[in-house]
Amino acid sequence: MLIRDYVTGKEVPNVGAEENRQAVEKYLVAEKGYTKEDLEIDAPLVVDIQGEKYHSKVDIVVRINNRRLVAIKCAAGSIGSREKEILSAAKLLEVYQVPISIVSDGRSALILDTVSGKLLGVGLGAIPSREEIVERLNDEDFQPVPAERLEQVKLVFRSYDSMNINVAH
Repeated sequence: MLIRDYVTGKEVPNVGAEENRQAVEKYLVAEKGYTKEDLEIDAPLVVDIQGEKYHSKVDIVVRINNRRLVAIKCAAGSIGSREKEILSAAKLLEVYQVPISIVSDGRSALILDTVSGKLLGVGLGAIPSREEIVERLNDEDFQPVPAERLEQVKLVFRSYDSMNINVAH
């Protein structure tokens, strides 16, 4: 069965966490002040691991003023089991670590500081609003992953991401 993506308007297969992603997309726009243009859906992520390209996508990325600021993983099951996956994706998506990582099942969310891995909040209400993210942008020190940790982060991402089922990569 196909459903229409809230942000892009494209028809997408209703498998895995797709309904949860639609709930998160709607929540970000209706409750947190983001525009549909701020949201990048299925942001491509290509990781080079020992000379081989591993292709994946990040469910939702918030991009404001041409800066990716938030990476979101939408999960069909336990959101706690997806923390390492979204943290590593947020570290690899850009030349800098995307500052905020979120895992959500459409009903709850875990909000994490990407660099430290610390839990910043729990629940959809704890997701930073567009205004809060823009304000934070002014103070953000966009840091790359330390070179000595980069290969490990890539392997962690691939390990978790490759376990995803019922997704269209």
